[in-house]
Formats: sequence, structure tokens, C-alpha cells
Amino acid sequence: MSTVVYSPSLAGIPTSQLPFFPPKPVKSKSCRLISWDVNSVTVSSNNSGKKARLQFSSRVTMCSSNPSSIPSAGYLQPKVVWIWTESRQVMTAAVERGWNTFIFPPDSRDLANEWSFVCLFPDYSIHEVSDSDVFFENQTAIALIHPLFIEEEKLFDSEGRRVATFYEVSSPQQLQLLQPVDKQPDNVIINLLDWQVIPAENIVAAFQGSQITVFAIAKTPSEALVFLEALEQGLGGIVLKVEDSTAVLELKDYFDRRNEDNNILSLTKATITQVHISGMGDRVCVDLYSLMRPGEGLLGLFLVHSECLESNYIASRPFRFNARGPVHAYVAIPGGKTCYLSELNTGKEVIVVDQNGKQRTAIVGRVKIETRPLILVEAKEAENGTLYSALLQNAETVALICPSQGSGFPKKAIPVTSLKVGDEILLKIQGGARHTGIEIQEFIVEK
Repeated sequence: MSTVVYSPSLAGIPTSQLPFFPPKPVKSKSCRLISWDVNSVTVSSNNSGKKARLQFSSRVTMCSSNPSSIPSAGYLQPKVVWIWTESRQVMTAAVERGWNTFIFPPDSRDLANEWSFVCLFPDYSIHEVSDSDVFFENQTAIALIHPLFIEEEKLFDSEGRRVATFYEVSSPQQLQLLQPVDKQPDNVIINLLDWQVIPAENIVAAFQGSQITVFAIAKTPSEALVFLEALEQGLGGIVLKVEDSTAVLELKDYFDRRNEDNNILSLTKATITQVHISGMGDRVCVDLYSLMRPGEGLLGLFLVHSECLESNYIASRPFRFNARGPVHAYVAIPGGKTCYLSELNTGKEVIVVDQNGKQRTAIVGRVKIETRPLILVEAKEAENGTLYSALLQNAETVALICPSQGSGFPKKAIPVTSLKVGDEILLKIQGGARHTGIEIQEFIVEK
């Protein structure tokens, strides 16, 4: 992804008179580098009709990717984000984050031309050769925007091809008319003027299996999340109509957190070296809005299993995590961060991890802190022999997750009450130091 750096306007040349370079639609899902030699561009100056010749002495490398699409992030299909704005700050934030498709009203073609030029020549040095020549020398990566233009409730690309149709929905009758048509040539952009959640869910259901991408116009990141998460899979895309760049940052942060679910955590085997009773203390119990499966739990240093396993003495509670133990212990949260168990509260997000390192995000529903007997568990990391320890609640429902053992019916977890020297469990080795949950590089000694 190229970073766009804004440059000053060209000496004496109005941006409205600069040439417009319409980008070609790109079908590839990955970034492609294209070599492009630009020899000269002639544009009109405002000095008595003189011509200024822009010359480029070097090869320009262009990064062009599938415009504005987001990896699946737990969805069945990638999501697409288009931006509708007149703010250059919003455009900057969007392009820097890989969203380069912009919607323009009919009277904003000059703005599209200006932004295309800024993205095409993000950084350059100017050499005045004569009164009529301006010479640019630079070799840089450039970003292209993909402009789309509104005309009579339709959306067209720079070459006049229709790409989408707008629909306003303010009543159930209008919503019922919105149905996929087999031969519909373009995509759909809906503007939900009344209800949002139920209409979005009805549209997801109606268009499932269709090749048509349905976009919803969102004026805030919160509205965008409603459309992206409707019926779990959400609509196919968002038109983010904003004038504040903060909205772009917030929406991108949402996708980044969702994309973490695609990453596999590296877990380390460790061997139990010591287990002993350690007195009373305040432990944390976490109930989630999600159900956990066998082999899943929350992660701090040790990977601790949920209470989803059946037992003879207490009912299974697959939503519950009888946490690592005391209030001072860490738990993993999205963004590669941690927080103390005592800092968890309703609505906060945590990371659920299974014994293979696959992770997903879950929301905390309730946290309760109670005084319970504790047990100290010590384990030696297999590779370099480092010792790690943790305090946990001393109860049969608290268990540590074991390494995956292949097919068949592998053991998922060992209750702390049954742990013995030589048992293998899983750790996530963290960096040595953290500040407000963020890993940092500094000298630290922990015991």
C-alpha cells in the first residue's frame, strides 16, 4: 500500500487544467507492480495561453490492487468500502489505508481530476527549465484513485460504464421491491432512511447467493457496523459518506481487529514442573456473549480452558471462563494488546484461542470477582528451559489446554486439580515488558 504525501500545487498551473488519468479497473485481488514510463505531459498554463510541458526522467512504479476490498475477516465474502466525501483529509486517510474508490456528484469532476493528480504525483522535485517548461524529477510509488460519478440515481466509472444503481428505502413496500434480478448488470447502493437493522437483515437474506454486491450508505462507523454484521455475514459493501477522517480510521481499525481472526497464534509447549496449593485470593470469572467449544479458552500466559466440558457435579457453561486466576493476571485482547483481568467489564472484547492457535474475538457479558482458594502452577518451556508460573483457582472446573495430538479423540485439557509433573500444556510467550497493555522494548525483571 502506497503512502500518499501531499505536494504543493504546480507553479502557476491550475489543477482544474491538469490532465485526468482514469485508472483501469483491476480484477486481481493482490497488489501488482506495473512499470510505466512517462515521457511528457502537456497542459495549458494561465500565462497567455502558453503550454507547460511536464517531463519525467525516471520510471514510475504504480501499485494497483483490487480497489477498496477488505479480506474476508471472518466473513464468507470480502467486504468492499467506497468513500463519498469532499474532504481531502478523508481522501488522504482512505487512500493510505487502501480504500481508493471515491464517489463524486455530477458537479465534482474537477475535484476528481485534482485528487487523481495529487495521488498520481504524490512527491516530486520541480526544476524550471524555461518560462514554458517545468521539469519534474523523481522515482516514487504512486497511488491511483478510482473515481465513480453519480448521474440520475446511477453510478458510472470514468469510462462511462454503469457500476451501480441507487435505491432509497423508507418504507416496507420499497424494501419488498428490492430483490435480486438474475440479469441485473450492476451493483446496488441502498440508502436506508428509516429503520436500519431489520431492513439490512432482510436484504442480506434476499441477496444471499447472488453475484450482486449490495452496498449501504453509512454516515458513521457505527452505522457501517450495523450493515457489515447484519445476519452475521452482513452486506457486501459500505459507502462511507463522511467529512471527518476519524471515521475512516475507526472503520479501518474495526477491519484490522476482525482480520486478526485469520491469524494463527504461535503457541509453545511447556512441561509442568511443580503444582502446589497457595492459599486464598481474589479470582476473576468471565462470562462471554459467545459460546466456546472444546479446546478453546482465554489466553494470558497459560491457555486456560472454558467451562464447556461436561461433568457429573455441575452443568456445562460453555460461555464461561474461570479465568487464569487473580485480578493482576493478564488476558489477551484485540490489537496484540493485553489488559488485567480486573479491568474487564461488560462490552469489552477479548481473544478466544484454541489449542491450534486459531483465534476469534468475543465480547464480555459479565465479570465477577470472588475470593477462592488458589493453586500455583509452574511449567518449563520446552525449547530453552525457561520457567513460567501462574496462580489459578483450585477447582475441578479450571483446566489448562493441552497441545493438539492429531486425529482420534485427543485430550483437550487437564483440570488443575489433576495436574502432575511431566504433563504438557500450552503457553503464549509474550514480550518482556508492557505499558498499558502494549508490548514495549525495555529492561525488566519479573518474578
